[in-house]
Order: sequence, then structure tokens, then C-alpha cells
Amino acid sequence: MRRFVGFMFAVLLGFAFSCTSLCAQQHGSQHGGQPKATQHSGGHEQGVGNGHIPQHGPAPARNQVGRPQQGERRPTYRDEQGHPEAPHVHAQDDRWVGHETGRNDPHYHLEHPWEHGHFAGAIGPQHIWRLHGGNRERFDIGGFFFSVAPYDYDYCSDWLWDSDDIVLYADPDHVGWYLAYNTRFGTYVHVMFLG
Repeated sequence: MRRFVGFMFAVLLGFAFSCTSLCAQQHGSQHGGQPKATQHSGGHEQGVGNGHIPQHGPAPARNQVGRPQQGERRPTYRDEQGHPEAPHVHAQDDRWVGHETGRNDPHYHLEHPWEHGHFAGAIGPQHIWRLHGGNRERFDIGGFFFSVAPYDYDYCSDWLWDSDDIVLYADPDHVGWYLAYNTRFGTYVHVMFLG
């Protein structure tokens, strides 16, 4: 009798573990197969990244950039001590630093915008995607592929292409591009949907 009770207890315990694991997997699939990152309302000591997720994308820029000048220098984005030298979002007010150039920025001009179609997956702060491999030229999130704008390559050189969490936002100024925001660093780059 003891053996039978012990056997039944082991079966029930195994069943409970399987159900818990399955429920966790189903819940995680709502977030690109991974649990949602923690959001900090005040940011961390530098005010950028550390799991913060902006509640909205950038507003359309008021400026309109002309053609690049000979010997053009890259803009600086380190607007406060401890902030990155890359486009980033302030955690305290969700201000998108570096997205001020407007529709005529030649660095993001595409001859054939949306040539691979529009991304049909979820975008915005309610959905976090986990990078699943690749590199800046072609990376995978949940079976969808994107590439980083060549002008932005330097801004994502420290991203972990097999494990960082990103959030996608619509780009209100640059036709054919989305913005991929890295929750770990609080930085973002322009990305194109590849299919």
C-alpha cells in the first residue's frame, strides 16, 4: 500500500510540474517567447536603460535635415554625464534623444521602402522581443528577421544578438524603418523588416 501511495504522489507531483511548465511557456509566448522585462519608473542611476521600457515612441521631428555636407561629423548623443554616446531614451520622461532629424535625413532614405512588407507582429511597450541570433545585418526575433540601418551600426556594437530584449516602435519620420529599443542599454537603432 505504501508503494502505491508513493507512486501516486510521484505521478501527481510530475503532473503538477508539467502543468506549471506548460502554463509558463504559454504565458511567455505573449512576449516573443520570453517573460516580460521589469520596468522601472524612475530609471537607474544613469537614467537610461536598466529594463526601462518607454511608454511611447518618438514624436515626429520638427526639423528637416538637408543633404549631408562634405566632412560631416556625427552628432553627439551624450547629453548628460553617464549617458551613452548613442541614440537613447531618458527613463524619467521617455524623451527620445537623437530622433530630431526629420523626414529628409539622407541616412535613412530608402529607394524602395517596405520592399519586404510591413511587420505584422506586435510593436510598442506591451510586447518585448528576445533577440534569437544573427548580427546587425540580419537578426531574428520570434522567427521574423530585421536588419539595422548601416548608419546605426556603431550604436548597437555592444548588443547581445542572442539574448538582449528589444521593443519595436513605429518610426514617425523615416519611411520603411522601425525603431528597435534595447531595454538593457536604453539605446535604439533604426531597423528594416526583412520578412
